[in-house]
Amino acid sequence: MLDSACKGTCMLFSCTIPAAWLLPDKHCTALNELLLFMTLGCGCVGQAVLSRGAHGGPMTISVGFAMAVTTAVYVSGGVSGGHINPAVSLAMCVAGRLKWTKLPIYILAQFLGAFVGAAAVFGIYHDAFMEYSNGTLEVTGPYATAHIFATYPAPYLSLINGFADQVMSTAVLLLVIFAIFDTRNNRVPKGLEPVVVGLLIIVLTCSLGMNSGCAMNPARDLGPRLFTAIAGWGMEVFTAGNNWWWVPIVAPMLGGVLGALTYIIFIEVHHSDNQQGEENDVYDKYELTNM
Repeated sequence: MLDSACKGTCMLFSCTIPAAWLLPDKHCTALNELLLFMTLGCGCVGQAVLSRGAHGGPMTISVGFAMAVTTAVYVSGGVSGGHINPAVSLAMCVAGRLKWTKLPIYILAQFLGAFVGAAAVFGIYHDAFMEYSNGTLEVTGPYATAHIFATYPAPYLSLINGFADQVMSTAVLLLVIFAIFDTRNNRVPKGLEPVVVGLLIIVLTCSLGMNSGCAMNPARDLGPRLFTAIAGWGMEVFTAGNNWWWVPIVAPMLGGVLGALTYIIFIEVHHSDNQQGEENDVYDKYELTNM
């Protein structure tokens, strides 16, 4: 039944594309995860910005995005493994938790899901967008709304500092994710992993979000950014912030690998031998929620 629903969703967004061109079921589910994640996450930002703070603020955005992650993983994590971040998928490939042949399709599904999720938010709040800025869609200035969809640096932030910011925050994200799913460490009770990941997102956004919004997810940033470029904000979404757009794509990928390798080298390989039998079949399953 779940497979049929997944295929139906693919058909909905692919119109008359031949069935042979559709994403495999697990990758279609990854697309649906990002669609749900971005609709709820960007919706939190949109509600706060477009209401001029009357219906949200930094804390509701932080908690809302975190719960969007938790919800997306719960909805389809059992099928796709909870892949909503290319940086996580790449780190899992480097660590041997995911087959390299799956990586390109997962990333494609993640970007497509983020793009469609951004479009959904724009459609839902279209009238509010028009009222907020008198019918114009601006990237910078007092009536800017592009930051509802993608991250932009604070005025004081340099590209080098911003790059380091994204490497650090994503490295911490992956280090803790590997700890959460490590069966030989103090593992979170099965079924509660998405909740703890959500709490981790809250901590990261509360502590490392001031510089540029703590993207930590290339799909979450580039997919919506592409949508805004097409939907009316124009190519300024790529030139704003001293051509900031590439930083939340490259830096999280590097940071994710760095965080995963840090955990493996300094923690995982030092587990005692008598814990060896407790390890699950991660290298056979290749999925995040079974890590």
